[in-house]
Amino acid sequence: MAAAALRRAAALAAGDEAALRLLMHPGLRWTTFRGEVLGYEDYIAGNVRGDPLWHAQHLEGIHVTVDGDTAVLTAAVTDDVSKDGRHRTLHLRLTQTWVRTPDGWRCLAGHASLPVLLRAAVDRGEG
Repeated sequence: MAAAALRRAAALAAGDEAALRLLMHPGLRWTTFRGEVLGYEDYIAGNVRGDPLWHAQHLEGIHVTVDGDTAVLTAAVTDDVSKDGRHRTLHLRLTQTWVRTPDGWRCLAGHASLPVLLRAAVDRGEG
């Protein structure tokens, strides 16, 4: 299942909409580190056609718990993106819920959050 999460990270960096559509569940609910909740279409459009422009995403300290056809992944994540024409590197915590389907593992829900100490800096536009 962790391999699916790594394929998702690679698809973000490549702007690969087709791969994201296969990896993300149509019922997706994704909560951004800014607290926005995105559905499937908004998540995909915002990550392949919008701002930010992805350069890379790295997951570290991946931990996966599987129970039947459901898996929860937690990790530290580093997002390498350009937003509003400015390069940014974000260090976040990530939780993803994946479900096993006939087509493989698909991400049903995700939540990214800023570590508490970084939140104030990002709010000031420094992150």
